[in-house]
Amino acid sequence: MPQMPKPSPDPRAPEALVYIGSACPHCGPVLDGLARLVKQGRLSRLEIVNLTAGPRPAEGDSVRSVPWTRIGPFELVGSIPADELEDWAERAATGSGWAAYYAHLLENRRLEEAVRLLRTNPAGLLDLLALVGAGDTPMALRIGIGALVEDLAGEPALRAAVPALVQLTLSDNPQARADACHFLGLAGDPQAIPAVRPLLDDERPDVREIAAETLALLGADEIDD
Repeated sequence: MPQMPKPSPDPRAPEALVYIGSACPHCGPVLDGLARLVKQGRLSRLEIVNLTAGPRPAEGDSVRSVPWTRIGPFELVGSIPADELEDWAERAATGSGWAAYYAHLLENRRLEEAVRLLRTNPAGLLDLLALVGAGDTPMALRIGIGALVEDLAGEPALRAAVPALVQLTLSDNPQARADACHFLGLAGDPQAIPAVRPLLDDERPDVREIAAETLALLGADEIDD
């Protein structure tokens, strides 16, 4: 019986690294999922490091617990189901998925890493702001995004996002309008004042209140005088 040709590996397939421990109950399933992606050609290479055997994490790898997985540029912590590992491999191959990655960092309380990444790649903040505008973004993630933006208050990364925030003030989602208004105050750019003023007449009292606070932060009274 003739053999079926083997699928050729995707030339874009990323490499992966996983740190495991011998007694870790979650490491086996993650390792199995990664091995399957290698076999399918979705990953080009997989390096496995068992920390129980003695080696230390490589310099720059912030491994605090296992399993710890890196697929392309994405560093993932904890038990990741096989279908999600497949998604991360696809994102790494296509260069997409940064919004999902920042969400992963925030959901796993890795705020400092997210802030550090955004300081070196300010454009990534636009991916997060897209989640602010979405109506189905979980409140816990919105809170995480708010904490991240507060850490970037007044910095170039946040000021560069002012045009996107101005657009969000026009959202049909009142929570997005409130968040955008608050973030504009943190950005500290007086050029946002014309976009914030209409929110003083917003149908939602919380949005009106935040708009007034933001205008005060941006020095609107001084400019009017």
